[in-house]
Amino acid sequence: MKLAALIKKEFHRFFHDPRLIVTILLPGIVIYLLYSVLGNFIGSESDYSFRVYLKGESAATALIEQLSGEHEIEWLQAESSEQAIEEVKAGRASAYLVFPENFDALVFGQADLADLPVVNLYYSTSDDGAGEAFYALASTVLQSYGARFTLVPHNFMSETDMGRMIMQNLLPMLVVTFVFSACMSVTLESVAGEKERGTLTTILATSVKRPDIALGKILPLSCIAALGAASSFLGVLLSLPKLMGLNLNTLLSSYGFSSYLLMFLSILSLVPFIVALISLVSAFSKSVKEASAYTSVVMIAMIVVSLVSAFASDFGVWVAFVPILNFVAAVQQLLSGGMPVLLCLLSIGMNLVYTAVLVLIVSWMLSNERIMFGK
Repeated sequence: MKLAALIKKEFHRFFHDPRLIVTILLPGIVIYLLYSVLGNFIGSESDYSFRVYLKGESAATALIEQLSGEHEIEWLQAESSEQAIEEVKAGRASAYLVFPENFDALVFGQADLADLPVVNLYYSTSDDGAGEAFYALASTVLQSYGARFTLVPHNFMSETDMGRMIMQNLLPMLVVTFVFSACMSVTLESVAGEKERGTLTTILATSVKRPDIALGKILPLSCIAALGAASSFLGVLLSLPKLMGLNLNTLLSSYGFSSYLLMFLSILSLVPFIVALISLVSAFSKSVKEASAYTSVVMIAMIVVSLVSAFASDFGVWVAFVPILNFVAAVQQLLSGGMPVLLCLLSIGMNLVYTAVLVLIVSWMLSNERIMFGK
């Protein structure tokens, strides 16, 4: 009977506390919603217009065009291999496909071949994705076309381009994760911890204005968190190229001072926004444990949103008004070698505006006795 009473007591405590119910159910709801949105980004395919230089003849080209679906293919006869290769390297052509003379007769002939004919496919993954997409399409078709030849791919992607692609896909998500972790480590104890211990009540009993208390928390915490975030950012920036086996000096020197400055300012604008957001969650929570549960859900949401950068890059100016995603889009474009000055400045400005709004909300929460003292 005592065991049954203890079990009943725990169930009663859980199901009569809306905060605990929300803490348990919210992660699954948030993950479902965010993964559904992310799935739409991943599942959406681009419609490419391929410009492909061609040398030699084969019925395989008609099969490639037939299976290209919604993609349009413009076949161009190459005047010379040097000119076609230069067009592919410059990104003005998607690929260059070279068939040997009498290719179909060699492939489907009955005679044994001492040397299998070679089909060369030149492309680059550093363009808008058309080169890699055509390579995937052509290689799939050619592999089912016949087994009596060898397909040799030639990717013109340079080491610097490869490093940029890796950085722009991974770094935004890593930066968001490290910045949030740094902000979370210093903010929870300062806000929710003082509220749990009762020391925040002593501060609220003084004549200090509530906006001053909110700013007095958020500003120094932002500075401390920025130091931790900067350390993590530099560690990732310097180690990631080495981890991928890339030349660190060549990769880092491919970005100019303006790119690093805009990236640094973007991170600085992100830190106070996240600190203010965690402060809001902490002010609402009764304890550090409850605040940690809520902020973990927020962290999952931010990481999933930051992963969008790996699957979508065609963002408009509207993205500057979406927190976190504006930072991700700006850093992604900077790491790809672009200079999105307008997007960066708009993102920085909007992050500061959102921070100011959160400070006002936290100030109101500090004035609300029901939230602060549970009355």
